[in-house]
Amino acid sequence: MMKRWTAQKATDTEAIKGLTEYLNVSEEIAHLLINRDIKTFDEAKRFFRPQLEDLHDPFLMKDMDLAVNRLVKAIESGEKIMVYGDYDVDGTTAVSLMLSYLKTLTDTIISYIPDRYAEGYGVSFKGIDVAEEHNVSLIVALDCGIKAIDKVAYAKEKNIDFIICDHHRPGKSLPDAVAVLDPKRSDCTYPFDELCGCGVGFKLAQAIQDKLGLDARKVYHYMDLVAIAIGSDIVPITGENRVLAHYGLKLVNARKRIGVAALLAQTKRDKFTITDLVFSVGPRINAAGRMRHGLEAVTLLCEKNEQKATSFAEEINKHNIERQDADKKITVEALDQIVNLNEEERFTSVVYHEKWHKGVIGIVASRLIETYYRPTLVFTKSGEKLAASARSVVGFDVYEALEKCTEFIEQFGGHKYAAGLTLEGKNFQAFKDKFEVVVKETIDADLLVPEIKFELVIDFRNITAKLHRILKQFAPFGPRNMKPVFYANNLKLDTYAKTVGKEKQHLKCKLIQNGIGIGAIGFGLGKVFEEIKDNDRLEAVFTLEENEWNNEVKLQLNIKDIRPMSTN
Repeated sequence: MMKRWTAQKATDTEAIKGLTEYLNVSEEIAHLLINRDIKTFDEAKRFFRPQLEDLHDPFLMKDMDLAVNRLVKAIESGEKIMVYGDYDVDGTTAVSLMLSYLKTLTDTIISYIPDRYAEGYGVSFKGIDVAEEHNVSLIVALDCGIKAIDKVAYAKEKNIDFIICDHHRPGKSLPDAVAVLDPKRSDCTYPFDELCGCGVGFKLAQAIQDKLGLDARKVYHYMDLVAIAIGSDIVPITGENRVLAHYGLKLVNARKRIGVAALLAQTKRDKFTITDLVFSVGPRINAAGRMRHGLEAVTLLCEKNEQKATSFAEEINKHNIERQDADKKITVEALDQIVNLNEEERFTSVVYHEKWHKGVIGIVASRLIETYYRPTLVFTKSGEKLAASARSVVGFDVYEALEKCTEFIEQFGGHKYAAGLTLEGKNFQAFKDKFEVVVKETIDADLLVPEIKFELVIDFRNITAKLHRILKQFAPFGPRNMKPVFYANNLKLDTYAKTVGKEKQHLKCKLIQNGIGIGAIGFGLGKVFEEIKDNDRLEAVFTLEENEWNNEVKLQLNIKDIRPMSTN
């Protein structure tokens, strides 16, 4: 698939020069820091050396005092509390955090995760009925609830109070809960509005701990769960999230939590980055809710017996293998459907089959975008309704597009790039047609071509071990602090360049510029080998990484794309 390359940001040469002098770093490093809006020594210090003291006062969040007072009252009077959360990674880690924390303060507590198929996303009437059956008088909803106006009203009729801890975009009205904690509320002045659902739960735990006059450090023990949620929910790793991810990763790699350690053992990795959590840990946690029930993930993450935790982790790993098989099969069927319906040239992909597994349609939507780069929805049958997962391309707000199709939608929610919705089967074709029109009329054509953003033009002579040592300190990487991508030109391949992999799908070579050669790997780039192998004027975009072979560690380029230089 053709890609467009763009420089990420123009930078101020005077600012680069100043930061180079302040920090005594190379211009390359100063350039990358300024791209991240780091312009002073103090900002650089906070970036490179995150401190727990940089976490904000939780009581700065709107309604936090109300939430804490209600929870403390419930704890002190022995009320039954239900911790309720969504079935994805953010929701299950949030429930695991809040359940584990509140169990240190009270025994009268239960947890609830809705069934993806029987109840769907978010707060459900069934969940409230279960709460009533267990004499629950307070529900703490995590990673959901911001639009559950009717559900909260239903609970209120049963004398059940709600505290909502969410991070999704609110609707025009808020639920009539005791407290609504959501940094995206228009009337909330909390200094950082990009927390994940688990992060909002963490702030609530911090506030309770403070209110009760207990040791603040005890709450920090839950940051491993927050780090897993931050990575898996793809929230920006800046500001407070950077602090939480930094320290949370330390806890993940220390394997202090027995349930987390058991899960990590299934991946056969020694040390984990945020990227590793996204691609190897998150999918396993998600597999529980996709293939069986999200409560299995909570049970694992809260387990304190090593033998039981290992057994739970092995079971979840089996769910993940089952999930992988399902999404591969459905992806093939969905691609065939697009071809058979002659829809390759549309602005959207909207596909449906009544027997597709609801638990993997979101993954399939992402897979389809790898072939047809455009806003995508994958539908399946869910009870009497049709349910879909939506995924978007970079730069296009699929949530806003869905808002323009609400005449055909029964319920929807989500983010700019990912959403879920339900509708009646009779409205499917009308919705599909309207969604195509909305996207066609509103999307910039450039957004339908995958973009690779590079931050810096670099000469090979400036790619040094020292540069890479400093770049490693830019981690943890994620949205708004992605791993730096570099551009270089006037390159050629060494004579030993070749394609590797079972299907010769990868490119393995050494790139040479002005006599300096650096080893490189290009995953999925085997198909361009014939086009570039005899060309002495190539350009490439790449990241830097370490490659260990025979106990020797060398710098390596991870090529994102490579092509002949333009003759213009």
